[in-house]
Amino acid sequence: MKIRIIGAGPAGLYFAALMKQHDPSHDIVIYERNPRDATWGFGVVFSDRALEFLKGDDEQLYHYLTPHLENWPEITVVHNDTRIPIAGNGFASIGRLELLTLMYRYVEQLGVPIRFETEVNSLEEIGDADLVVGANGVASWIRAENEAKLGTTTDWRPNKFIWYGTTRAFNSLTLTFRETEQGVFCAHHYRYRPDMSTFLVEVEEDTWRRAGFDAMSPEDTIAYCERVFEKDLEGHPIVSNHSYWRNFPVIWNEQWGFDNVVLLGDALRTAHFSIGSGTRLAMEDAVALFKAFKETGEDVARARERFRELRLPPMRKIWEAANASIEWYEKMDELVPSMSPVEFAYSYMTRTGRVSHEDMRRIDPELAAAYEKLASDN
Repeated sequence: MKIRIIGAGPAGLYFAALMKQHDPSHDIVIYERNPRDATWGFGVVFSDRALEFLKGDDEQLYHYLTPHLENWPEITVVHNDTRIPIAGNGFASIGRLELLTLMYRYVEQLGVPIRFETEVNSLEEIGDADLVVGANGVASWIRAENEAKLGTTTDWRPNKFIWYGTTRAFNSLTLTFRETEQGVFCAHHYRYRPDMSTFLVEVEEDTWRRAGFDAMSPEDTIAYCERVFEKDLEGHPIVSNHSYWRNFPVIWNEQWGFDNVVLLGDALRTAHFSIGSGTRLAMEDAVALFKAFKETGEDVARARERFRELRLPPMRKIWEAANASIEWYEKMDELVPSMSPVEFAYSYMTRTGRVSHEDMRRIDPELAAAYEKLASDN
């Protein structure tokens, strides 16, 4: 097949690798608008078992990536000055640039060229191809220009967030919530290499306006966030990398492609960063589309339908959990002041509706018992 992939993120790269390994005669080219060494953001995070799916489908890639991951066995919820470690929630992380660099090498060694700094703005520019894969992210022009065909819905959520890093290396995935006069500030932070952590700051829109961020310079914004999280940063600076305030778009497509086009990753649907599944979802999309082509041969329309059949049930579960998580964060100005640290940590763990009290007893018996005691005392 003649395959052209728009976007050299994890979804496009991994699909190219799987197809080329299966049939080296495939003519595959990846187009990437950015330079090889450009990436936005800092680290990406996986649950501790998130890469397990690679073992069955691509054990070589699994062993190639895992030595580069930072790992820890728990998460921590910080309610003002009270830390609640929560067992049974292992995670792993890696710098986004490091992950992409490793995958660039992996794909190129298979004989797939990546054309960096190449802007493709229309399907006509690609020319004849049996398959065009739209793996060009949240702002995909392929999706934006074909929303009627795809049945696209986009729901821009009200919370504001800004993606920073810091030189403080945190020992676990931590969610820190701090009350201020302007409202509650949340930091999502975790180590992605021994000397760096992601440090994403999220606030409700009213808090953002009361703090004056709408009229604040980038330097003053960093200084403000450093003051809010002074106890957590312990003297380490917040680091910017093209960081700016954003709103999260919840994107869904009823159709997953058209003609010879198929969407993957964030171009297909977005899952909120608070459940740490974006990169995993992208790579699992690639596996499912590859399996669909293995089953159906080179019939793109049949493969696309089979891809949707294989992928929709697990994807929708995660997507709906992510949307429940979004709504929980949108109430943090109400939740943080009204709950004790134990109640708040328990609320965090059960926020998506996928974790029952019996699950909590199994995941972290100590937190479950503390919550039961509070409930009985009340």
